[in-house]
Amino acid sequence: MYRFVVTGLVGFAVAGCALNSSSISSGFADNNSLPTASIARPKRGSAALGGDPGARSSVAGQRYAKLDDRAPSGTYETAPSGALADRDYSSTRLNVEFARDIINQYRKDNGLKPLKLNAELTEAAKAHSRDLAKWDRISHYGSDGSNPWDRVKRTGFKARLAAENVGTGQVTFEEVMKGWRNSPGHNKNLLLADAEQMGLALVYDPKTEFKSFWTLVLGSSM
Repeated sequence: MYRFVVTGLVGFAVAGCALNSSSISSGFADNNSLPTASIARPKRGSAALGGDPGARSSVAGQRYAKLDDRAPSGTYETAPSGALADRDYSSTRLNVEFARDIINQYRKDNGLKPLKLNAELTEAAKAHSRDLAKWDRISHYGSDGSNPWDRVKRTGFKARLAAENVGTGQVTFEEVMKGWRNSPGHNKNLLLADAEQMGLALVYDPKTEFKSFWTLVLGSSM
């Protein structure tokens, strides 16, 4: 049995997205009512846009992003101009071991086993954060149309479970973690009982509107 779970968080508004095989919810809002857009489950052999582990990605093993932005319309969000201009990002950095310990303490407090850092899941997280920063957006789709399952497979990680949380605009990991804990979808991913490993990445780019791009990938191998 394969499982594929994703959730996203915007730092300056209550917004997020959850992807399954049939729909995406995403948007900027002052509440939890978010616009939705339907997306079809891919056919086997096509680019895997819906998390079907049996579908082979046509871009697997190739570069993470092409020159043209192919993420499906309505599956990503961009930041309003100047929305985060008043925030101080001078202290924005990622200590991966520190972040892992925070996540594992939260899991321990909820009776769950700790996660181990995994190089392949870290590479999947880095690839997606870089791509989000390049296009200055929040999404679970890469600019080449890839989804989290595709990106995990590209690294060679043989997953039976893959989950992704993303966040943009947060200054510190503590801020990201607070937002994830307070969001039901993100929190569910943090507390996946079957997860065994994790990868985490941050890309900070002051030239973008979103500024910071955080990606957490959780998984367990076959």
